Amino acid sequence: MKTKGIKHMLLLLIIMGFGITEAVAFSLDNKLELPQEKPMKKYGEDSVTCVINISLYREFYKQWKASDYTSASTKDILKSWRWVFKNCPLGSENTYVDGAKIMQYRVENEKDEAIKQKLIDTLMMVYDQRIEYFPNHYKTGQQQEGSILGRKGIDLYTYAPERYEDTYNTLKRAVELDGDATDGSVLIYYFRSVIKMARKSKVDSTEIVEAYDQVMDILDHNIKGLEARGDKRWVEIYKNFKGNIDATFEPFATCEDLVKIFKKKFQTNPDDIDLLTKITNMLDKRDCTDDPLYLNASMKLHELQPSPESAYLIGRLLLKDQKYSEALNYLEEATKSEDVERAHNSFKLLAEVNRALKNFPRARQMAFKAIELDPNDGAPYITIGDLYASSAKECGNNEFTSRVAYWAAVDKYQRAKQVDPGITETANRRIADYSVYFPSLETIFFYDYKEGDSFTVECWFTETTTIRASR
Repeated sequence: MKTKGIKHMLLLLIIMGFGITEAVAFSLDNKLELPQEKPMKKYGEDSVTCVINISLYREFYKQWKASDYTSASTKDILKSWRWVFKNCPLGSENTYVDGAKIMQYRVENEKDEAIKQKLIDTLMMVYDQRIEYFPNHYKTGQQQEGSILGRKGIDLYTYAPERYEDTYNTLKRAVELDGDATDGSVLIYYFRSVIKMARKSKVDSTEIVEAYDQVMDILDHNIKGLEARGDKRWVEIYKNFKGNIDATFEPFATCEDLVKIFKKKFQTNPDDIDLLTKITNMLDKRDCTDDPLYLNASMKLHELQPSPESAYLIGRLLLKDQKYSEALNYLEEATKSEDVERAHNSFKLLAEVNRALKNFPRARQMAFKAIELDPNDGAPYITIGDLYASSAKECGNNEFTSRVAYWAAVDKYQRAKQVDPGITETANRRIADYSVYFPSLETIFFYDYKEGDSFTVECWFTETTTIRASR
């Protein structure tokens, strides 16, 4: 009876406690000896024992979960979990989901650094074995290696910062595999790992910019999809991801740094279309378009791969530098863009270019083209009003007719704020400035007209308006 009682106690200790000595021993020789060959059967060679051990460890695990993962009862789980992990790796994917949680807890609560490193190795092994035996999602059948590597990389970044190269390679592969489906938190840690690699001189600083561009594109893609589905909560979450990455990128985002990074590459590979696209996109995104590199790269890209988009960029830059004649052809080409907003903006800029070149009829025509594409934008109406006002004196030969164009101008300013309330302040300022140039009441009477009557302005343009006196 005594012997039987001792055996029973020992058995109970093994099952329920796993013992401090055994736990430490497991930690120290933690590189589990996996089977030489992958078991072909779901529950391995000893299916009965496998099922028993799965049930045992899962029961303990549920109790631990019920404590919100705060109790120290992970030691009660280990023996049966370890047996399942080694002997029936195909038994259940929960072995790896639960195993990661168990090992994370043990790493975070281990004081001995040597044991902690062993536990981290085991945690990484859990992820690797899950990829090996459960490479596809059980519901969708889609590969899940990328998402598993993402979790592995985040844990490696968190628990073993000195292993930053492994972290970088793991997270880079995760993003390569999952692409636009990459989880936002994985993108954050991937970008941080790139920065760490650059600071350690393991990668060129250009990779920081490339990674930033890559992860922001993925986040923007997801935000667009979430907005289309009306998922406001996750839209905000993904916008927070963007804010996190922007804040991390900020020290590397100065125009001076970006130009320094890209200038040498541009000089070395001036015909690399991918590089030119990256340079123009990044400098445009960070509002670094004043440096000559942006114009030079844009013009080279347009030369190699002409498109309305590259034409727009160049035309806008030339207009900014007041090179109106040079900007004209580029902006004409830009109006052919399939992007309605880009075409609309191109027509608006063409109106400004033609105005600067004193081709008022063409400027007006381009402004109306812009209105056709976006009737709710008041800016083209402002431009037309400015055209009328600036040519008023040339539209008549006396005190009355040389002022009537101001009526037409003010009409356009009124229309601008009707269609676009956001432009009201600008429109009101123009109305106040030019209303003082209306004919006086005496002048109107002298030329045999009266306020409120209809009047047709005939100049290089024709507009029917209402007679008003200056106040």
